[in-house]
Amino acid sequence: MNYIEQIQCLEKADKDFIWHPFTQMRDWLDERPLIITEGKDCFIKDSDGKWYLDGVSSLWVNIHGHRRESIDNAVRAQLDKIAHSTLLGLCNEPSILLAEKLIGLTDSRFSGLVPRLSKVFYSDNGSTAVEVALKMAFQFWIHKSRPRKQKFIAIKNGYHGDTVGAMSVGSVDIFHATFGPLFFDTIKAPSPYCYRCEFGQNFPDCGLACLGAMERLLERHAKESAAVILEPLVQAAGGMIVWPEGYLRGVRELCTKYDVLLIADEVATGFGRTGRMFACEHEQITPDIMCLSKGITNGYMPLAVTLTTEQVYSAFLGEFSELKTFFHGHSYTGNPLACAAAVASLDIFESDATLQNMPRKNGIMQNALADIAQLPRVGNVRCKGMMAGVELVKDTVTRTAYDWKERIGWQVAFDMRKRGVIIRPLGHILVVMPPLAISDNNLAYFMRALKQSVIEVTGKY
Repeated sequence: MNYIEQIQCLEKADKDFIWHPFTQMRDWLDERPLIITEGKDCFIKDSDGKWYLDGVSSLWVNIHGHRRESIDNAVRAQLDKIAHSTLLGLCNEPSILLAEKLIGLTDSRFSGLVPRLSKVFYSDNGSTAVEVALKMAFQFWIHKSRPRKQKFIAIKNGYHGDTVGAMSVGSVDIFHATFGPLFFDTIKAPSPYCYRCEFGQNFPDCGLACLGAMERLLERHAKESAAVILEPLVQAAGGMIVWPEGYLRGVRELCTKYDVLLIADEVATGFGRTGRMFACEHEQITPDIMCLSKGITNGYMPLAVTLTTEQVYSAFLGEFSELKTFFHGHSYTGNPLACAAAVASLDIFESDATLQNMPRKNGIMQNALADIAQLPRVGNVRCKGMMAGVELVKDTVTRTAYDWKERIGWQVAFDMRKRGVIIRPLGHILVVMPPLAISDNNLAYFMRALKQSVIEVTGKY
């Protein structure tokens, strides 16, 4: 069997056996699948030998580029020892080293701030990190003899994953509405989505009306609320919504005032995406619980962590008979290979001066986005660090959005493939999320290709 025949067999087997996530499979079956065979630096190669710029960071997980030698070596070295052992009743070296490194990292980033994050709980992905956080917050109040505090306050347009608990605190109807009967009740606060403000106001003249709405909810529901959960600064899957300055800090202050825990879901925003190691740094706040995943291993292995404070952790300490144990865990919790990859990935931040290079790259992106913002079908562009969204609209005056059935975002994405760039849109919102290691020249090319494809596709409407 020659190479072409092998690829044809793979394409057939994919359609015969694989059910792809977030994909209408009827459409998929009518198309030729793009089979990725190799990665190098910030590029991925398909089975035809064509290279593409990985503009979606392999779904937001790749930070330092593909096939990083130091991470490869760390995983190989760990394979020579052991691939997996449980954390239920045992421990392993890489998980200990990573936990120590993460707490040291948060201590340095949030020096002098309270509360202080001091404990690490491992799981497998962003959704499970959130599930851990929700259960942790819920059980915390039971142990504090305040069992009425069972509800969660979440923010509209939020996305926290696809498990039932994570969906319950999410608010992206196209993803979540079908499963509504499965959800527990959640209190939803207005989103700080300035381009489509619920209050019809403009920042900063609005005086953060959305924050005022959050306070009214807390006044009314604090005695029954366990936590507020949010994605700090950027609501990613909800539309790359960048929050106005002061909102995040304001929510932290309100949670303290009304004695409600704050859960920061930094799964998408963590590890440098916003220009700081953690998004919470921008407004100098710390949450009571922080969820991390995606970029933690540079995409090498599934891994997630839920960090929390000594106060939360201590509430679970007691005699065996008191049943204060946190009854949650996963088979692959603290997997040694994943933790070894994560330690190596964190080291690259220092060796590559990743964060120090961000302002220059962010400037390239911001300048290009300012140009793209002038196009006739671009309603709004927003950017924080290396996370950006371009919102396409039918009419910039009325801000009328394209219907999701028109697949305008996907039309642009398919056009960009012709130009050698892979992106994955969110309906009519184009997501710009390249690896942080992208070179200045490649980033500039990415932005030129984006502009050209927007012109090409929207010029037909």
